[in-house]
Amino acid sequence: MTVPSFPPGFLWGASASAFQTEGAADTDGKGPSGWDAFAAQPGRIKDGTDTTRGTGFHQHYREDVALLAGLGADAFRFSVSWPRVVPGGSGPVNPQGLDFYDRLVDELCAHGITPAPTLYHWDTPLPLDEEGGWLNRDTAYRFAEYAGIVAERLADRVPMWITINEPAEVTMLGYALGEHAPGRTLLFDALPAAHHQLLAHGLAVRALRGAGADNIGIAVSHTPVWTAGDSDEDRFGAELYDTVTNWLFADPLLTGRYPDENLAALMPGPVQDDLATISTPLDWYGVNYYNPTLVGAPDAGAPETFSGFRMPPELPFGIREIEGYEKTDFGWPVVPDGLRETLVQLHTRYGDRLPPLYITENGCAVDEPAEDSRRIAYLEGHLKALRTAIDAGVDVRGYFTWSLTDNVEWTEGASKRFGLVHIDYETLRRTPKDSYAWYRELIRAQKAGRPGTPA
Repeated sequence: MTVPSFPPGFLWGASASAFQTEGAADTDGKGPSGWDAFAAQPGRIKDGTDTTRGTGFHQHYREDVALLAGLGADAFRFSVSWPRVVPGGSGPVNPQGLDFYDRLVDELCAHGITPAPTLYHWDTPLPLDEEGGWLNRDTAYRFAEYAGIVAERLADRVPMWITINEPAEVTMLGYALGEHAPGRTLLFDALPAAHHQLLAHGLAVRALRGAGADNIGIAVSHTPVWTAGDSDEDRFGAELYDTVTNWLFADPLLTGRYPDENLAALMPGPVQDDLATISTPLDWYGVNYYNPTLVGAPDAGAPETFSGFRMPPELPFGIREIEGYEKTDFGWPVVPDGLRETLVQLHTRYGDRLPPLYITENGCAVDEPAEDSRRIAYLEGHLKALRTAIDAGVDVRGYFTWSLTDNVEWTEGASKRFGLVHIDYETLRRTPKDSYAWYRELIRAQKAGRPGTPA
């Protein structure tokens, strides 16, 4: 397969997050997060990985920046740990925490790499989680305060900002199904967590701009929803799932309204006033894509899962296995054309209201330390599909693969490896994989204006 040339100026990057990589849970004044408390509960981390170590990024960041420079990457999407900067979620600022990100940004800039920080990648300060987390409206205002604090320190050197990562997953896995922090099992009563994250985003956009930041986006997960059957129940289930996973988040951000009046009625507070804040204009919109989802009517006998987690039978839809495609180590189907489908769908649905797009996450969990051929094939296929979407008129400005290094994959611990660089979790030694060399050569070829498959 040949990867075609991308437009001049197309941005090439890689991603990471604080909880998954930084470690150092109790150093430099960092406070605990809800994820730290959740991971400490017996059985929560399936392989027993010590999540407080991460990949040692807090100590090894210069080494990882050198790996980015070796790739020829234009940008690095990392996340700022809210409890490292404001340990209590509000109140006193931890100067050592800000100093760490100051050093990281300086290191990236010294290598000509654009810092692209995400301000929230799931690690809510524990004191806020204990007060209700995203079910509490006050959390949105505390997040905006924190966003302004970070921008005041870093905006002079950071030209690209991301407010929140994947509010859908936080809502579903953390508050509806109880599989992620904070472990709540509220089902549809989790919807206030979605609304408050969206409100936090809008408030943060305004706080960032007030502190001198510019070029602001958000990273939202999207999945093409395929209908499992021809019955009315199948179609209803698929449409509802599509609404609550895709449009419940994108519509308020891009149109200033919720996609369904019944869902809007379940949201807390002055919803119409909040929507004006939520829809504060963005400079760009980030898309996280991994795979399509096959959805139909609920079926108590089916092995229904969401990202590997069992779905409660009382939900009005059911997730089905997608057959006929290669699977990643997570069991996710490898469907590159789903990325094209997602981008074209966004372009069609929103038209002129859709700002320029960046692919803020795309990658696969495979463990092939010898040759890494499955990851290379995955990236190659998805980049070709991405170029097809651009040719169809979708304005995509850049691509961040997930992820630079292997990392602690939330409840999966160290058992699922997404990185271009292998991490030995005993020694924290970094070893570039064949996919690292492939991506490096791809970037070189693209910058030289040459299509083709890297050697």
